[in-house]
Amino acid sequence: MKTLRKILPAAAVLLLAAAALLWWLPARWALPLLQPSLHGLRLQQVGGTVWQGHAEQVLATNGRALGRLQWQLSHRALLGQVALRLDLDGPQFGFHGQMQRLPAGQVAWTDLHVHGELSALADPRLRLPLGQPQGEFVLDAEHALLQGGWPLQLQAELQWQQAAVHMKNAEVMLGNLHGTLAAQGGVIHAQWQDDGYGPLRTTGELQLSPLGWRLAAELQPRRDDPALRRWLAALGRADADGTVHVERRGGLAALTTTEKTAR
Repeated sequence: MKTLRKILPAAAVLLLAAAALLWWLPARWALPLLQPSLHGLRLQQVGGTVWQGHAEQVLATNGRALGRLQWQLSHRALLGQVALRLDLDGPQFGFHGQMQRLPAGQVAWTDLHVHGELSALADPRLRLPLGQPQGEFVLDAEHALLQGGWPLQLQAELQWQQAAVHMKNAEVMLGNLHGTLAAQGGVIHAQWQDDGYGPLRTTGELQLSPLGWRLAAELQPRRDDPALRRWLAALGRADADGTVHVERRGGLAALTTTEKTAR
């Protein structure tokens, strides 16, 4: 009994010390353990604690600086209830939102805001047939439910401001586009249109699922712009009024549709 009375206070002190260490654990101490889950992102000049901290600089996988990161992690994570607030601010990219990990591997985001300069985020080594997107994109979503990175539920507003594509010999201006992005049951549905004043009149919609995708759009120049007309010609033949109708589909869903049509 005497031995037990000596061991219990010592165990209690060790337990309290461990709890205190976890409660005020410096973020830089935990960084080596967290690095594998950052998917190639690197945090520099890390300060604060695991629960409320910051990184003065976040570097992308290609070494590009994204901005300053702040986070708040609920202490309920010790009980397996992960709730995290992220705020990333940079000159060309920003990300703000609250994340909660749910059962069955699902992740819920709320109050999500993402914006970025496409010219800065694009990989210059990637050559796209229709040119490199330029301008600023903005996404705002009140709620998003993801599983394995794929949205199961989503309702978001999209903007592509000062939209343009950079071609080898020209910069094709498209104007300002806005639309909505929704997901239900793992099927994503996007719709968009222009603001009514830019060089391009356009409406369109995209449906996307793990089984396939379908794109339908109409595009018509509002004024005589040779660069824009050449870019539109790469999408399809224009009607008498200059409208180009785009119909594309792919994946298993497209094959199923084709087989039904053939029957």
